[in-house]
Amino acid sequence: MKVGFIGLGAMGWGMAANLAKAGLLAIVWNRTAARAEAFAAEHGVEVAATPEALASACDVVLACVSADADVLEMVEALKPGLAAGSLVIDTSTISVQTAQEAARRLAEVGVEFLDAPVSGGVEGAKSGQLVMMVGGEAAVLDRVRPALEAMSKSITHMGAVGMGQATKAVNQIMAAGINQAVTEALGFGQAMGLDMDKVISVVGNGAAGNWFVNMRGPTMTRGTYEPGFKLALHHKDLSICRAMLDKLNVSLPTVEMTLHHYERLMAAGHGEEDISALYRLKREMFEKGNKKSL
Repeated sequence: MKVGFIGLGAMGWGMAANLAKAGLLAIVWNRTAARAEAFAAEHGVEVAATPEALASACDVVLACVSADADVLEMVEALKPGLAAGSLVIDTSTISVQTAQEAARRLAEVGVEFLDAPVSGGVEGAKSGQLVMMVGGEAAVLDRVRPALEAMSKSITHMGAVGMGQATKAVNQIMAAGINQAVTEALGFGQAMGLDMDKVISVVGNGAAGNWFVNMRGPTMTRGTYEPGFKLALHHKDLSICRAMLDKLNVSLPTVEMTLHHYERLMAAGHGEEDISALYRLKREMFEKGNKKSL
């Protein structure tokens, strides 16, 4: 198996690095060429001049890009170089419809497709401990599983193309609710004058414990928001969720409230911070004694 990787951002770099360590990565491409060259120098792989050149040099292409339009642009750029029987795996978070459209376009040239969004943040990408939810043919997933195992601690087949993205939407809605609950609760704890390190330790080991409070609680209560998952990206993901909900004629309060809060923070210049920057608004609420809803 000869693997190529497209998209060496905060998530993609760690994922590609683990593929390289497993001896599976042959070639990379990134929109910013200098970043691809730095990665190649560090990990001893080739740099493709174009996506088409990358596609012609491998039989499996993994991609980690930001948005729906980027994925379809990447598919079109790859198509001339892809051989029939090769495989494209997209780990981005996009809509179900975009995943299905990508699969349709690739099928025109005899290429298979898996949508395989991930959860676990930058830490999971670096450590190879991502959780992957996959849509597409089960037999295709089985064929490429060794490459995915180099990046993930858990790989679950969710059904046909698009079902990986539907599962990721569930994850992103839940992440929004957890972010709201944790930032509000810790804001309350800080307003009560509690030792927040002790609070996080206690609640993190009890029934309310979760990854977010344990990993982000200590940093947010100190006013540090180094991105593990960028707020602007979660806003993009929740916008996808909202569009999916519109088709069901449903509006979810957690989604709407979190989108509103993120828009306030993005307007204030905090879009590139971690999603725990929501704590900024919760602390402000306590500081101002605001009884009204945010």
